[in-house]
Amino acid sequence: MEPRRSQNGESSSPLVGSSVLGYDGLFPQLFTSVPSLNDATSYLAQTTSYITSCFSDYSVDYTSGESEDSLLQQQELELVGCHSGQNGIDPDISDLFFSRGSTAYATSSSGTATPSAAVPAGNSSADANSLALSNYTGPSGISMFQGLIERARRTVRGSADDIGWLQRAPGLPPVEDGTEKFTKILEDIRHGIHRLPTSVVYLLVPGLFSNHGPMYFVSTKTGFSKMGLTCHITKIHSEASVEKNAREIKEYIEEIYWGAKKKVVLLGHSKGGIDSAAALSLYWPDLKDKVAGLAIAQSPYGGTPVASDILREGQLGDYVSLRKIMEILISKVIKGDIQALEDLTYEKRKEFMTKHKLPPELPVVSFHTEAGITPTVVASLSHVAHAELGQSAKLPVVIPLGAAMAACARLLQARYGEKSDGLVTCRDAEVPGSVVVHPTRKLDHAWMVYSTLSDDPSEADASQVCEALLTLLVEVSEKKWQDSTTAGQG
Repeated sequence: MEPRRSQNGESSSPLVGSSVLGYDGLFPQLFTSVPSLNDATSYLAQTTSYITSCFSDYSVDYTSGESEDSLLQQQELELVGCHSGQNGIDPDISDLFFSRGSTAYATSSSGTATPSAAVPAGNSSADANSLALSNYTGPSGISMFQGLIERARRTVRGSADDIGWLQRAPGLPPVEDGTEKFTKILEDIRHGIHRLPTSVVYLLVPGLFSNHGPMYFVSTKTGFSKMGLTCHITKIHSEASVEKNAREIKEYIEEIYWGAKKKVVLLGHSKGGIDSAAALSLYWPDLKDKVAGLAIAQSPYGGTPVASDILREGQLGDYVSLRKIMEILISKVIKGDIQALEDLTYEKRKEFMTKHKLPPELPVVSFHTEAGITPTVVASLSHVAHAELGQSAKLPVVIPLGAAMAACARLLQARYGEKSDGLVTCRDAEVPGSVVVHPTRKLDHAWMVYSTLSDDPSEADASQVCEALLTLLVEVSEKKWQDSTTAGQG
């Protein structure tokens, strides 16, 4: 990308490629294809000294009647008339701010700011064709650049304050480590010892985008059927909101219970675990006699930084309408609801769990893993579907999910210092009061439902891991029942 020339003849390069902040070109030119964001970052590079001074003593005192989000909307860059060569700021950048249609301000001799009509792009005069730093301060006491600075801060800070919030929240019950028991059960299963009872029905609840993965949970259901167990996979619209899916799961449970006259044990993966927990939180009075327990695997029970970082308002991503892009992708392309992704943000998870808590008597097992990032893992291919070739021939459809999960895990580790399966951090996958399983084996978020072509036959497969989780859940359920019976007799 060619550097542009400012009015005083000096070259001006975008912030992401400038050495102003010490990157020396090492930071990739991520935003060169997005003109508005590129111009915004270029403007920041030209005013680095000013921004630095703002960082040093930045404080915001919000009044009782003003919210942070509303104040951010008031923080606009101001346009004033000045000599064309006075500040050396590229006049082309003015198009970015003129196009927003906001009111411009000019500083009067008294030092106060008075609104003036915004000048359309391209019509500024020779003496008023550049941006200058103004002393104007809005009603909240926030200077003109600090709105942009706050966006940058929010973007850089991301979800650092939210990850693991469940472990810091007061009043929540502690978790119990069940990894050792799980490992023993899994070893027995691999030696042909199966202990899952046939007296219950097993309901598998898939996660986000499962409607586009026909192989989701199929190997697990097949394995259970071979053992004579009754197992179903819910056919919910996984891209729907949590509350909508919770209602459908409730109906599934009631239909199974009245048809089979057996209690239901649920295993939810990813968002499926959130949907299942929501069904039991919202409808427990109707379901308490029909459900024997809940296992959630790799579920963002506390939220996920992936969803929060994409959808959080007041970030630099607002310049490219990142949220709108995701809405179009989910609603138009995937035919889903943006609420499905929003329900996985930290804000929404905190809001939901404040109103709807899991019943303390419900047996719960939560399972989380850490993704591998070795070259072998990155090169693996996941089997997600079959392509029909004639009447009997089938061609496996594979995609490099391992590479995608490894890249995301690396990003979360580098940015937040958190271990994750690629989408969910380990700390956010632990349900308070549950028995937690965290194996040492490296498994990414997609492995639980999509087998890879490079799976090691000497290791347990996804079906065996699910069987071990549910076996542990049955043991936890029996122990809870015994404890409650003993307490009742006492």
